Amino acid sequence: MKKVQILVAALLATTAALAAPQYGKWGYDQAGMDKATKPGDDFFRYANGTWLDHAQIPADKPAVSFRLQMTDRAEARIHDILEAAKDKEPDTLEGKAGRFYRSFMDEARVEAAGAKPLAPLLADLRNAKTREALAGLMGRSNADLEASLFGFFVDVDLKDPKHYVVYVGQSGLGLPDRDYYLKPEFKDQKAKYQAYVAQLLKLAGWQGDAKAVVDFETKVAQASWSKAEQRDPLKVYNPTDVADLPKLAAGFAWKEMLAGAGLSKATRVIVGEKSAFPKLAAIYAATPVGTLQAWQAFRIADNAAPYLSKPFADAWFEMHDKTLSGQKAQKVRWKRGVLAVSGSDFLVGDRFGSYGTMGFGVGQLYAAKYFPPASKAKIEALVANLKAAYRVRIQHLDWMSDKTRVEALKKLDTYSIKVGYPDHARDYSGLIVGDDLLGNVRRAGAADWAFYSGRLFGPVDRSDWGMTPQTNDAYNGNLRDIVFPAGILQAPMFDAEADPAINYGAIGGVIGHEITHGFDDQGRKIDAAGNLRDWWTKEDAAKFEARARMLGAQYSQFQPLPGVHVNGDLTMGENIADLGGLTVALDAYHASLGGKPAPVIDGLTGDQRVLLGWAQAWRGKVTDDFVRKQVVSDPHSPRQFRVNGVVRNVDTWYAAFAVKPGEKLYVEPGKRVKIW
Repeated sequence: MKKVQILVAALLATTAALAAPQYGKWGYDQAGMDKATKPGDDFFRYANGTWLDHAQIPADKPAVSFRLQMTDRAEARIHDILEAAKDKEPDTLEGKAGRFYRSFMDEARVEAAGAKPLAPLLADLRNAKTREALAGLMGRSNADLEASLFGFFVDVDLKDPKHYVVYVGQSGLGLPDRDYYLKPEFKDQKAKYQAYVAQLLKLAGWQGDAKAVVDFETKVAQASWSKAEQRDPLKVYNPTDVADLPKLAAGFAWKEMLAGAGLSKATRVIVGEKSAFPKLAAIYAATPVGTLQAWQAFRIADNAAPYLSKPFADAWFEMHDKTLSGQKAQKVRWKRGVLAVSGSDFLVGDRFGSYGTMGFGVGQLYAAKYFPPASKAKIEALVANLKAAYRVRIQHLDWMSDKTRVEALKKLDTYSIKVGYPDHARDYSGLIVGDDLLGNVRRAGAADWAFYSGRLFGPVDRSDWGMTPQTNDAYNGNLRDIVFPAGILQAPMFDAEADPAINYGAIGGVIGHEITHGFDDQGRKIDAAGNLRDWWTKEDAAKFEARARMLGAQYSQFQPLPGVHVNGDLTMGENIADLGGLTVALDAYHASLGGKPAPVIDGLTGDQRVLLGWAQAWRGKVTDDFVRKQVVSDPHSPRQFRVNGVVRNVDTWYAAFAVKPGEKLYVEPGKRVKIW
């Protein structure tokens, strides 16, 4: 602990003489507050209300937020990098990224090509006249633009973490979630989706029945597990010999699909939604080949549309951005070009697919220019302090037995913290980048999948990253690693010039959030060695589950829109992580003071500033359509509840803001949820 305090003291000392912070005088935008609102009635609005009243959602986004401003800064920086490199020869990493970007920006060439770039893919599809041949094309879904009824990826084996394994799970839906096909409140979106299917089939020159395609996906949705059901890692870990897959899901050509994926040598896979597999295979076997071909033709066109001529790109925007997210206008071309090459978008995920980008290559260029080693050292010091505070919390939990506590501390100690960018750069030397945009997408996708599939029988790389350096997010991964990319290490999440309390509330809360994921309702089922096993006593597990249910019940009462409820089961892990993150951030801030009282700034105490820092980090608002999509498909709660849902369970908040009984967020002390 002493070493950590010295590191943090050095951090605080170095920030004193630096330039002004980005927001306000000390890192918080006080002008954005609504002091007419009582903190105990709506802390999110108290901290952000005036800003919320005046902020306008841009036409080319479904939201406006401080986090999106961070993404915009990263986007502008990447734009500068790619513009400077677009005329360089593609014989270096910089040149390849620049040429890829130039191929996107060559609008005249893209328009002249029309649907022609789809021709090779559709020719292969026309030649696939049997279900076996179609299953082989599904195997290409990670490397190319095809879709698959069963998704698959290569990752660390959760019960044998020294080796990689192939995971196979349900897939096949073009809409964000099964609810869009099954619930009446999404009937308008489903109808527009069917019209979109017809539109893309026509643009691609494929004769097919759009209604039959949507009916097929509807049957798939009926057979699929909900996202809440998928959250139990024990239920979705079902080791199966490849030879036994036809017994589990008869009627699907597993051999051909695995061959198409380049995974013919795999002898064992981990099946996810086991009870859904025979149903999905039966649907596949009963569906006419012509319908399956039309479905695949549509999905190929849908995956390719952002890289094709205006009719395709505009149709994609109307469906995915406008209808499903409420976005009013399409992004300008250079922004879409940056996203195409860089490959990640904080708000809506990687919209252009997991593959088809140079994300890690762009990240290498981004980090080299915008994330100096000094910034990395400062964050590592902050992380060390949060980790130390977490250790103290585990040591003093009043509901946990010593037997479970020993295992929890052991697990905490095994975590490796990765900051900024990977230690080892991804090799792009074999990637060929030319002037043909869709060709670049396909070649990059093939190279990316070759990287992941090629490591199946090799040693596990503990230094690996699952998120690019420019991504405005963080994660807790299967390697028992907690990763904070350079993209998230900006104001208001982290500002070296800000008051330390603000940084503890913002990035400190996120650091604590990611640590807590190792101990949430999913993470707690993985032990210190990375094995999926139950290391808890029955009594402790029961206590944890009871507290988690209390938290879930609180969140299920929240309504971001009238009649639209947060799903407390779907968001359970993120809610637990938010609560643990803010709680431990407060502890870490206190520890960083070294026994001295926190300074009072503009009449605000240290605890108040930590809590306001957390609230400011989630400042923003989204369209109603985006909210409707989020509550059925996103494990994160809407942003106002990432603030209000957390603080009402934190005793420090009550004392800091004199919250009293009768105020809307008030929870009686005995009913406040305390987990980590």
